[in-house]
Amino acid sequence: MAEEQAVATKSKTEYTPVTMSDGRVVQFAGKRKVLKETLLDESKIEVAGDVIQLSAGAISVRMDFRNGTSRVIALPLSLLAQFAGHGAEQKFGDELASPADKPMTEEDMVLAIDDLNHEIQQGKWGKGRAAGGGGVSGASVVVRAIMEATGKDEATVKAYLQKKLDGDTALTRRALYDSFRVAGTKTGIIIKRMEDEKLAKTAKVDADAELGNI
Repeated sequence: MAEEQAVATKSKTEYTPVTMSDGRVVQFAGKRKVLKETLLDESKIEVAGDVIQLSAGAISVRMDFRNGTSRVIALPLSLLAQFAGHGAEQKFGDELASPADKPMTEEDMVLAIDDLNHEIQQGKWGKGRAAGGGGVSGASVVVRAIMEATGKDEATVKAYLQKKLDGDTALTRRALYDSFRVAGTKTGIIIKRMEDEKLAKTAKVDADAELGNI
Protein backbone atom coordinates (compact mmCIF):
# COMPACT_ATOMS: atom_id res chain seq x y z
CA MET A 1 0.00 0.00 0.00
CA ALA A 2 2.81 2.40 0.90
CA GLU A 3 4.53 1.67 -2.42
CA GLU A 4 1.32 2.33 -4.35
CA GLN A 5 0.89 5.67 -2.59
CA ALA A 6 4.50 6.56 -3.37
CA VAL A 7 3.99 5.83 -7.06
CA ALA A 8 0.77 7.85 -7.14
CA THR A 9 2.49 10.78 -5.44
CA LYS A 10 5.43 10.60 -7.83
CA SER A 11 3.22 10.56 -10.93
CA LYS A 12 1.05 13.48 -9.79
CA THR A 13 1.76 16.61 -11.82
CA GLU A 14 2.96 19.55 -9.76
CA TYR A 15 1.99 23.10 -10.73
CA THR A 16 4.01 26.21 -10.02
CA PRO A 17 2.11 29.52 -9.81
CA VAL A 18 3.95 32.41 -11.48
CA THR A 19 2.83 36.03 -11.32
CA MET A 20 3.20 37.52 -14.77
CA SER A 21 4.30 41.06 -15.56
CA ASP A 22 0.67 42.05 -16.26
CA GLY A 23 -0.53 40.77 -12.87
CA ARG A 24 -2.01 37.46 -13.99
CA VAL A 25 -1.12 34.33 -12.06
CA VAL A 26 -0.33 31.44 -14.42
CA GLN A 27 0.10 27.81 -13.40
CA PHE A 28 3.07 26.05 -15.03
CA ALA A 29 2.84 22.26 -15.03
CA GLY A 30 5.94 20.25 -14.20
CA LYS A 31 8.99 21.71 -15.93
CA ARG A 32 7.08 23.63 -18.59
CA LYS A 33 8.92 26.87 -19.41
CA VAL A 34 6.42 28.50 -21.74
CA LEU A 35 2.66 28.43 -22.28
CA LYS A 36 0.90 29.51 -25.50
CA GLU A 37 -2.64 30.78 -25.95
CA THR A 38 -4.64 32.18 -28.87
CA LEU A 39 -6.47 35.43 -28.10
CA LEU A 40 -9.49 36.60 -30.11
CA ASP A 41 -10.82 40.16 -29.96
CA GLU A 42 -14.48 39.65 -30.88
CA SER A 43 -14.97 43.39 -31.35
CA LYS A 44 -12.63 43.20 -34.34
CA ILE A 45 -14.28 40.15 -35.94
CA GLU A 46 -17.44 40.54 -38.03
CA VAL A 47 -19.20 37.59 -39.65
CA ALA A 48 -21.92 38.07 -42.24
CA GLY A 49 -23.09 34.82 -43.82
CA ASP A 50 -20.07 33.16 -45.38
CA VAL A 51 -17.98 36.34 -45.26
CA ILE A 52 -15.71 37.23 -42.34
CA GLN A 53 -14.15 40.64 -41.85
CA LEU A 54 -11.19 41.07 -39.55
CA SER A 55 -9.57 44.24 -38.27
CA ALA A 56 -5.95 44.55 -37.19
CA GLY A 57 -5.41 42.95 -33.79
CA ALA A 58 -8.35 40.55 -34.13
CA ILE A 59 -6.12 37.53 -33.55
CA SER A 60 -3.11 37.41 -31.27
CA VAL A 61 -0.91 34.82 -29.62
CA ARG A 62 0.08 35.20 -26.00
CA MET A 63 3.23 33.51 -24.74
CA ASP A 64 3.82 33.30 -21.00
CA PHE A 65 7.32 32.42 -19.83
CA ARG A 66 8.14 30.82 -16.51
CA ASN A 67 10.26 33.84 -15.50
CA GLY A 68 7.12 36.01 -15.42
CA THR A 69 7.59 37.63 -18.82
CA SER A 70 4.70 37.73 -21.31
CA ARG A 71 4.50 38.61 -24.97
CA VAL A 72 1.28 39.27 -26.92
CA ILE A 73 1.90 38.99 -30.65
CA ALA A 74 -0.78 40.38 -32.95
CA LEU A 75 -0.95 38.48 -36.23
CA PRO A 76 -0.68 40.79 -39.26
CA LEU A 77 -3.68 40.54 -41.60
CA SER A 78 -1.39 40.00 -44.59
CA LEU A 79 -0.15 36.71 -43.09
CA LEU A 80 -3.39 35.36 -41.63
CA ALA A 81 -3.92 32.86 -44.48
CA GLN A 82 -0.40 31.50 -44.02
CA PHE A 83 -0.87 31.28 -40.25
CA ALA A 84 -4.19 29.49 -40.81
CA GLY A 85 -2.56 26.97 -43.14
CA HIS A 86 0.31 26.38 -40.72
CA GLY A 87 -2.15 25.84 -37.87
CA ALA A 88 -4.16 23.41 -39.98
CA GLU A 89 -1.02 21.42 -40.77
CA GLN A 90 -0.30 21.20 -37.04
CA LYS A 91 -3.89 20.28 -36.16
CA PHE A 92 -4.14 17.45 -38.68
CA GLY A 93 -0.57 16.35 -37.97
CA ASP A 94 -1.30 16.05 -34.24
CA GLU A 95 -4.08 13.61 -35.12
CA LEU A 96 -1.44 11.14 -36.34
CA ALA A 97 0.58 11.01 -33.13
CA SER A 98 0.64 7.54 -31.59
CA PRO A 99 2.67 5.71 -28.93
CA ALA A 100 5.73 3.77 -30.11
CA ASP A 101 4.25 0.47 -28.92
CA LYS A 102 1.00 1.04 -30.83
CA PRO A 103 1.93 2.74 -34.11
CA MET A 104 -0.74 3.61 -36.63
CA THR A 105 -0.61 2.13 -40.10
CA GLU A 106 -1.01 4.32 -43.15
CA GLU A 107 -4.62 3.10 -43.36
CA ASP A 108 -5.20 4.12 -39.72
CA MET A 109 -3.76 7.55 -40.47
CA VAL A 110 -6.03 8.11 -43.47
CA LEU A 111 -9.03 7.11 -41.37
CA ALA A 112 -7.98 9.46 -38.56
CA ILE A 113 -7.66 12.38 -40.97
CA ASP A 114 -11.05 11.62 -42.53
CA ASP A 115 -12.64 11.48 -39.07
CA LEU A 116 -11.15 14.81 -38.01
CA ASN A 117 -12.04 16.45 -41.32
CA HIS A 118 -15.65 15.36 -40.79
CA GLU A 119 -15.65 17.35 -37.54
CA ILE A 120 -13.82 20.34 -39.01
CA GLN A 121 -16.18 20.67 -41.98
CA GLN A 122 -19.10 20.93 -39.54
CA GLY A 123 -17.40 23.82 -37.78
CA LYS A 124 -16.30 21.64 -34.85
CA TRP A 125 -12.72 21.76 -33.61
CA GLY A 126 -12.76 18.08 -32.72
CA LYS A 127 -11.98 16.47 -29.39
CA GLY A 128 -8.56 17.11 -27.90
CA ARG A 129 -6.39 14.05 -27.44
CA ALA A 130 -6.83 14.18 -23.67
CA ALA A 131 -10.60 13.95 -24.21
CA GLY A 132 -10.36 10.83 -26.32
CA GLY A 133 -9.71 12.42 -29.66
CA GLY A 134 -6.90 11.64 -32.06
CA GLY A 135 -6.16 8.74 -34.33
CA VAL A 136 -6.54 5.16 -33.14
CA SER A 137 -4.02 2.43 -33.87
CA GLY A 138 -5.77 -0.50 -35.55
CA ALA A 139 -8.84 1.56 -36.50
CA SER A 140 -8.70 0.50 -40.14
CA VAL A 141 -8.79 -3.23 -39.33
CA VAL A 142 -11.84 -2.65 -37.11
CA VAL A 143 -13.61 -0.90 -39.98
CA ARG A 144 -12.74 -3.74 -42.38
CA ALA A 145 -13.94 -6.33 -39.87
CA ILE A 146 -17.30 -4.59 -39.47
CA MET A 147 -17.58 -4.40 -43.27
CA GLU A 148 -16.97 -8.15 -43.55
CA ALA A 149 -19.34 -9.00 -40.71
CA THR A 150 -22.20 -6.85 -42.00
CA GLY A 151 -21.63 -6.85 -45.75
CA LYS A 152 -21.83 -3.04 -45.68
CA ASP A 153 -19.51 -0.73 -47.59
CA GLU A 154 -16.86 1.48 -45.96
CA ALA A 155 -18.89 4.69 -46.21
CA THR A 156 -21.84 3.08 -44.42
CA VAL A 157 -19.66 1.67 -41.63
CA LYS A 158 -17.83 4.95 -41.08
CA ALA A 159 -21.14 6.83 -41.03
CA TYR A 160 -22.46 4.40 -38.39
CA LEU A 161 -19.36 4.81 -36.20
CA GLN A 162 -19.54 8.60 -36.42
CA LYS A 163 -23.27 8.58 -35.59
CA LYS A 164 -22.52 6.41 -32.57
CA LEU A 165 -19.88 8.85 -31.34
CA ASP A 166 -22.08 11.88 -32.01
CA GLY A 167 -24.89 10.29 -29.99
CA ASP A 168 -22.75 9.62 -26.91
CA THR A 169 -20.35 12.41 -26.00
CA ALA A 170 -18.84 10.27 -23.22
CA LEU A 171 -17.85 7.55 -25.70
CA THR A 172 -14.32 7.86 -27.07
CA ARG A 173 -13.28 6.57 -30.47
CA ARG A 174 -10.78 4.22 -28.82
CA ALA A 175 -13.44 2.75 -26.51
CA LEU A 176 -15.86 2.28 -29.42
CA TYR A 177 -13.30 0.51 -31.61
CA ASP A 178 -12.10 -1.66 -28.72
CA SER A 179 -15.69 -2.86 -28.22
CA PHE A 180 -15.52 -4.54 -31.63
CA ARG A 181 -12.24 -6.23 -30.67
CA VAL A 182 -13.65 -8.24 -27.77
CA ALA A 183 -12.56 -11.88 -28.10
CA GLY A 184 -15.31 -14.26 -29.16
CA THR A 185 -17.48 -11.62 -30.85
CA LYS A 186 -18.03 -11.90 -34.59
CA THR A 187 -15.88 -8.87 -35.32
CA GLY A 188 -13.33 -9.89 -32.68
CA ILE A 189 -12.82 -13.23 -34.43
CA ILE A 190 -12.46 -11.53 -37.82
CA ILE A 191 -9.95 -9.01 -36.46
CA LYS A 192 -7.89 -11.81 -34.87
CA ARG A 193 -7.79 -13.63 -38.22
CA MET A 194 -6.81 -10.48 -40.12
CA GLU A 195 -4.03 -9.62 -37.69
CA ASP A 196 -2.71 -13.20 -37.71
CA GLU A 197 -2.65 -13.14 -41.52
CA LYS A 198 -0.73 -9.88 -41.51
CA LEU A 199 1.77 -11.25 -38.98
CA ALA A 200 2.30 -14.38 -41.09
CA LYS A 201 3.07 -12.28 -44.17
CA THR A 202 5.75 -10.28 -42.32
CA ALA A 203 7.42 -13.26 -40.62
CA LYS A 204 11.13 -13.44 -41.43
CA VAL A 205 11.58 -17.14 -40.70
CA ASP A 206 9.50 -20.34 -40.71
CA ALA A 207 8.87 -20.74 -36.96
CA ASP A 208 7.93 -24.46 -37.17
CA ALA A 209 11.05 -25.27 -39.26
CA GLU A 210 13.29 -23.34 -36.87
CA LEU A 211 12.15 -25.40 -33.88
CA GLY A 212 14.14 -28.31 -35.29
CA ASN A 213 17.30 -26.22 -35.30
CA ILE A 214 17.21 -25.41 -31.59
